[in-house]
Amino acid sequence: MSFESQVSSERSEAPLSPVNPAPETEQAEQPPTAVAPIWLQRLSLFVLVLFCVYLGVLVAIIPWWPRVWDHNSLILSSPAVAAVLHNGAVRGLISGLGLLDIWIGVSEAVHYRDHRP
Repeated sequence: MSFESQVSSERSEAPLSPVNPAPETEQAEQPPTAVAPIWLQRLSLFVLVLFCVYLGVLVAIIPWWPRVWDHNSLILSSPAVAAVLHNGAVRGLISGLGLLDIWIGVSEAVHYRDHRP
């Protein structure tokens, strides 16, 4: 008997077992997930909204602030990058991302719901 026939006969004799057990037994055995306290949920929402609004205001204002944007040594070190970043459309796009970030923060605050156990 050749080696290939031995390997194929061993594979065919092995019993097939399911990879995943029945989903009903897994769900019944799992404990319910813990929910964070209400004060912690509200604190995390406050921090998220504060972070989004603060970052959004910075990103919306910085492209139009000449001291920071026009006289930045990192931007001025590469003339090609400076030419692109001094374009008004690019500045508007970056400011739009800042306004989008502010909108995300306000939207999170408006649509907040407590998760209770």
